[in-house]
Amino acid sequence: MKQFLYLIIAFLFFSAEAQQTEIVDFKSVHAQLQLEPDSSLVRGNLKYSLLVLQNVDSIYLDAINMKFNAVKLNGKDITFINDLKKIWFKSEFKKDANYTIEFEYSTKPKKALYFVNRGEDNQIWTQGQGKYTSNWLPSLDDTNDKMEFDLSITYNNDYEVVANGKLINKAVGESTTTWHYDMQKPMSSYLVTLAIGKYNKKEITSKSGVPIELYYYPEDSAKVEPTYRYTKQMFDFLEEEIGVAYPWQNYKQVPVKDFLYSGMENTSLTIFSDDFMIDEISFVDKNYVNVNAHELAHQWFGNYVTATESKHHWLQEGFATYYALLAERDIFGDDYYYNTLYEYAKELINQQLADEATPLLDAKASSVTFYKKGAWALHMLNEKVGKKAFKTAVKNYLNKYAFKNVNTQDFLTEVEKVSGQNLEGFKKEWLLSKDLPIAKMRTSLKKNESIAFLETIEHTPYLSYRKNKDGFVPSSLVNDLPKGYYIERLAVLEEALKKPDYPTYGDLIEEAFSSNEIEVRQLLAKAIPDGFKEESETLLLDASYVTKEIALSNLWSKYPYERAKYLEATKDVIGFNNKNVRCLWLALALITKEYNPRLNTIYINELTSYTSPKYGFQTRENAFNYINKLQIFNVDSLLNLIDATSHHNWRFKSFARDLLKSLSEDENYKEIIVNLQEQLKEK
Repeated sequence: MKQFLYLIIAFLFFSAEAQQTEIVDFKSVHAQLQLEPDSSLVRGNLKYSLLVLQNVDSIYLDAINMKFNAVKLNGKDITFINDLKKIWFKSEFKKDANYTIEFEYSTKPKKALYFVNRGEDNQIWTQGQGKYTSNWLPSLDDTNDKMEFDLSITYNNDYEVVANGKLINKAVGESTTTWHYDMQKPMSSYLVTLAIGKYNKKEITSKSGVPIELYYYPEDSAKVEPTYRYTKQMFDFLEEEIGVAYPWQNYKQVPVKDFLYSGMENTSLTIFSDDFMIDEISFVDKNYVNVNAHELAHQWFGNYVTATESKHHWLQEGFATYYALLAERDIFGDDYYYNTLYEYAKELINQQLADEATPLLDAKASSVTFYKKGAWALHMLNEKVGKKAFKTAVKNYLNKYAFKNVNTQDFLTEVEKVSGQNLEGFKKEWLLSKDLPIAKMRTSLKKNESIAFLETIEHTPYLSYRKNKDGFVPSSLVNDLPKGYYIERLAVLEEALKKPDYPTYGDLIEEAFSSNEIEVRQLLAKAIPDGFKEESETLLLDASYVTKEIALSNLWSKYPYERAKYLEATKDVIGFNNKNVRCLWLALALITKEYNPRLNTIYINELTSYTSPKYGFQTRENAFNYINKLQIFNVDSLLNLIDATSHHNWRFKSFARDLLKSLSEDENYKEIIVNLQEQLKEK
């Protein structure tokens, strides 16, 4: 016991005195893994190769709530201590010597690796950033410790297994298959990933010859093109724009159910929310293009070069946001690019007005700061030093620190070398100050004609000086405005619809109804202007689920005698993956007395079914909201709500807990909920 306590004290002293990266360099790990969805268990056999940099008597791996067996150093049994946070290996490690450490382990991870049910199928996926891969794979949580991770994963034959790197072999057995994935270059442990599910895939190739694999659910073949639209174009653009070849063997993308975020840029394998698997109609309102570009840009900025610590996080998120926007500019044009910067600026200004702004080099900065202020800083730096110098500096920076860790000064030094400019002023203004240089941002934005116009009308209502001599806005106004991203036309229409006398602008509104531009028609759907009933009804036919949803809700409200007609016209529309139109339709059908009241039980059952765990949390939350508004909770929906309070997605879990708390204080549901909770405890 005394020896055990001595070892613990020694290990704690060692960890406080020095970073392990100064003591030992972990080179690679080969992991043989088995995952058991019924028990949420992970079993593995790992072999680590490492180089010791200084004489030391102990080293460690991060390992949270794990069990270990057969621990060996260079093939021989070794003394180890498992404190359920780390596994410590005790030996006389010699400087400049190479070692191998092997062991078996098992764990039931509480985060970072998730076992999900998708209908009748299993799905397993990881999220290491912010959650720590050491919850499911003994590794090192320090982003400065990079190594090569090679995973071999055994799972059921009916499933596909995807992981970092290149699939070099599949060993097919009677009931299981082992997938062997090989990585050739080192990375931080938060980027290690795997995804298991029922998938098909489409394969394409970049201009430079990089294989790109696009995964999808077998039933979603029609969604592949709209979901992955522009993928090859963006890949080719980023390679050219960045000036450094894509640094990994291949690139893969896979959608998963109930993901924690929009997407995650794991090395060579982006995992993203299957809510972005969209059909052709969805594309106009909600598409994967920005997330796609953002996670792809991270393959260079974050994966290839990685920030040394949190205060330099903008080197990852700011760069990925900026280069994603450049890729979108290549697709959608300058007006799109400047309008997005304009929206970022407004968000940053609002953050500053709320006294929530921080310097960019602040470890506790918000996502808005890291992402959007970071993108703005790069936009302004590009303008300051010139495109050629900026591009050369970025290329030099990436090549110099390839597969290494970086800080902000490393990047600025490369820019100063190429441009010949001193960037201390830029650093103070953009990186060290919490205040925005708004005047400079406005000057930059005004280089774009559309934004210059938009800035003008924010100070002088546009319609006030565009009326003709009779006091009317001419119908030709929309077409008279500059072409492009139609920011101007939207602004004019929005201003007109807000006026109490907007019928005065009848010609303008009539012109707007003839437009095919989606944002214009959505503004009309929100207003349903008087005197344009028939025109407003055409909005129900638009190729936009957002327009259909808004128009159905507002037409139903404004014209009560036509409610059955509107419901009949939209009875087959489902909407996005969260069933936005269908859930609204069911709710309206239930409170429209003249519309098929004999089917109300069927409608309630359908709405209730969408609260089930078989659906994604976005659909469930949507259904819960409508059921709550109508106060039609039944035993099934309440059980599903109780289930949701332990969901792995914290936002959805928080929503469910707040709703359950509210219902528990309602006399109509209080006793029912208590009884259901007691029954669940007994089970």
